[in-house]
Amino acid sequence: MNIYVSNLSFNVQDEDLKEFFAPYGEVNSAKIINDRESGNSRGFGFVEMSDDTAAKKAIAELDGAMVEGRNIKVVEARPKEERSGRSNNSYGSNGGDRYNNANSYNKNRY
Repeated sequence: MNIYVSNLSFNVQDEDLKEFFAPYGEVNSAKIINDRESGNSRGFGFVEMSDDTAAKKAIAELDGAMVEGRNIKVVEARPKEERSGRSNNSYGSNGGDRYNNANSYNKNRY
């Protein structure tokens, strides 16, 4: 089961996160998510546990727990959703002509 952990102290590292969940069962992976530019923690992470029963017990007991002065939030992770209004290219679905498309305010201006 994949578990989402938020409101973590920015000092918490991958190994710390793994240690929080180890008493409940085998932890396959524990990953703190870091900012791409600064490399600093974003204050949340994911834990993967192979035993769903142990994972559910960990969620129940760790949700709201105080860790390094912060009440952490622990829930079952949901699948990543596609962002709305996005297409495969960065310019939307109008063929890449981001500023001068058929729906443009200025289409009849010139």
